[in-house]
Amino acid sequence: MNSLKYKGYAARIDFDPEDEIFVGRVVGIKDIIGFHAESAKELRRAFEEAVDHYLASCKELNIEPQKSFSGKFVIRLSPEIHEKVALAAAETHKSLNSWIEDILRSHVKAA
Repeated sequence: MNSLKYKGYAARIDFDPEDEIFVGRVVGIKDIIGFHAESAKELRRAFEEAVDHYLASCKELNIEPQKSFSGKFVIRLSPEIHEKVALAAAETHKSLNSWIEDILRSHVKAA
């Protein structure tokens, strides 16, 4: 996976072949934090500077910076699927949350 992490923020990294640069964007927040560089070393520095600038701007404006990935997300299911997954979780003696987290964890490790 092409990503960087810094101060609790994660960024996705892509390569722009037309401009021959690496382009990054912080994921998991609504605010836009973007950066770019020509080398991997410059990219890390640009990412850290962008996050630091974002945090300083939030402090200056007296607003709470958004945080990446709180650990919570909402998923909407049909009542029929909701019932089936709840029963499947109960069969393993796990909460629905724990059961789904186990499934997602195993899928991410396999990918």
